[in-house]
Amino acid sequence: MNHISSSSYDVYFEHQAQVELKELTSSNYYSTYFVLVDENTKRYCLEHFESLIPPSFSYICIEISSGEEHKNIDSCKQVWNVLTENNADRKSLLINLGGGVLTDLGGFCAATYKRGIDFVNIPTTLLSMVDAAVGGKTGIDFQGLKNHIGVFCNAKMTLVMTMYLETLDQRQINNGMAEMIKHGLIYDERHFNEVVKDLNAFRKLIAQSVYIKHCVVTKDPKESGLRKILNFGHTLGHAIETYMMYEPKKESLFHGEAIGIGMILEAYISFKLNKLLESDLKLITQSLIPLYDKVIFNAEDIQKILRLSLHDKKNKKGKVMFVLLEGIGKANYDIEVEKHHILEAFDYYQRI
Repeated sequence: MNHISSSSYDVYFEHQAQVELKELTSSNYYSTYFVLVDENTKRYCLEHFESLIPPSFSYICIEISSGEEHKNIDSCKQVWNVLTENNADRKSLLINLGGGVLTDLGGFCAATYKRGIDFVNIPTTLLSMVDAAVGGKTGIDFQGLKNHIGVFCNAKMTLVMTMYLETLDQRQINNGMAEMIKHGLIYDERHFNEVVKDLNAFRKLIAQSVYIKHCVVTKDPKESGLRKILNFGHTLGHAIETYMMYEPKKESLFHGEAIGIGMILEAYISFKLNKLLESDLKLITQSLIPLYDKVIFNAEDIQKILRLSLHDKKNKKGKVMFVLLEGIGKANYDIEVEKHHILEAFDYYQRI
């Protein structure tokens, strides 16, 4: 598979992505071009990007700081300031070269600058390739709440080139594996089995994982129904990620690490409330535990995480709503879960 297309966006892979990038940067369609990077992609990825474009291509580089802690309005101001100072107009293009934080933020900045300019995503991490850079969700964190401010806006195209994965360590690869595993759990049992069968063979499954997300998103672009299943593991996972980031005595987790914990917790709740077989719960747990270090949560930690989960965007009238598995490859959404089931799930995780 080298191309996934919808009426509003395209995703290109490998050689075809390089062809599209060269064509994009050879045209005079846009008035000015901007490339958004952080200090890591500037150091490790920008040179490769430049090797794929015509020598005559002219662009303005915008650099922001890496990390979830910088996915905020202050970083947006940096981007908007550079666009404004360089007279970017509605025919300007922003190319986002980076991981999930950068594509989320860059997409949001483009979608809101002058009520919207085009942007292109070139994901450089596994997480952004299979998840963040595809699907039209853009946004930033606000007051300690993840993705609290944002808009739905599709990139003009997403260009997936796996050679950028050579710049990552194993922890970053595992970070992205969480979303690939999730795609199989919620939609395609075969994909789940293929991913966990050989964790070193993930490259050949990237396009398939993107295609699963594409299938869900095109059926429900604005998350009014089916698209909610993509949030499996995220109701508690996002709360854990936020808590670990802002709690002074805790070590921050990558997004996928927190979602990995969230998937174990929510798989247990699925077993208790939604017909998931105990054998499937064990398989899910055994698949995720080797990828991510165990985190110990005390009673105070758990209460603070529960309070953060009250801000989840899927909640209704103050009630925490979950995506739960009916089986591997089949998920249900908008399921209310009582507090005692969540506490029981944390107890299960601690006993692993």
